[in-house]
Amino acid sequence: MCRFACYASLILYSQFSILNSAKAQDIHFSLLDLDPMLFNPAYSGFYDGTGRYGVVYRNQWASVSVPFQTITASGEFALMRSTRNRNGLSAGMWITNDRAGTLHYGATSANVILSYFQALGDGDDLLSVAIEGGIGQLGFNLDAIELDDGTESLPNTSAIAPTLGAGLAWFHEWSDQLYTKLGFSMRNINKPNISYLATADSRLARKWNIYARGEWRCLPAFSLMPVAGYQHQGRFSELVYGGDVRWYIDERPQSYLAFSAGIIARHADAASINLGVLWREWIFAFSYDANISRLAEASHTIGAFELGVVYMVGKKDRTKRALPCPII
Repeated sequence: MCRFACYASLILYSQFSILNSAKAQDIHFSLLDLDPMLFNPAYSGFYDGTGRYGVVYRNQWASVSVPFQTITASGEFALMRSTRNRNGLSAGMWITNDRAGTLHYGATSANVILSYFQALGDGDDLLSVAIEGGIGQLGFNLDAIELDDGTESLPNTSAIAPTLGAGLAWFHEWSDQLYTKLGFSMRNINKPNISYLATADSRLARKWNIYARGEWRCLPAFSLMPVAGYQHQGRFSELVYGGDVRWYIDERPQSYLAFSAGIIARHADAASINLGVLWREWIFAFSYDANISRLAEASHTIGAFELGVVYMVGKKDRTKRALPCPII
């Protein structure tokens, strides 16, 4: 028992040292479009109706160790909207809890978003800008280990990190059958100090990403939706690419129904199979990540799964068209 306690103490202190010197990573999801403001704050307001509320749950690496679990709840609503000029303000908020390993290391954070969107020219272009502010608490739980000396203690087991972010998004409707959207955002602009030691300085690296999505109505009831994105934070980066196929079964607002399925690859890491159901004001989504990284042998290719649901408030009745405007 004493040897185990010594090992546990050494492991804890080594992890503690690493966490104070490494550039930590923010959370990420495979369901990129389920709640897009998690990917870019400027996507707050890109919806049809007066509000949008959702929950996403992610469970990762359960076959390797104690699973990494992330749950996020979000909500956004229109503060002002002008149907004449097609501009307005939208406010959003998302709260997330992320836990990993036997020490339950992770973070709880809350972020508030304010975005402004404006139609350009003849209305085929839409530009959105947003600012984001939040605060997070990072920490771990020592109850799962036993230290060799009962008098031993650690200076802190948690840290508070305020963050700032901003985003820019552009939407263009080329025709009734084709649209594209492009976004760029940066988070942790202020590089908050996440050290557990009052005298240490360990900064959370800035994270920036670029994201592109399109939809082409290739057949009356089917569309192709390619996607690509890249994000970078400190020493880490992630490239995603792939696409979905969407089948529109009924486009009448009172009985709207569509299905989507696709494959999204995270380069050299995982291949994600995504499934979605759009029914009236609801969106239900499921994602499964097959691990293809160097961890595949240990994980037996089992990476993660995600479940998500979104409800849109005040979704408007509208005349049928190939591609509904993302805002009005």
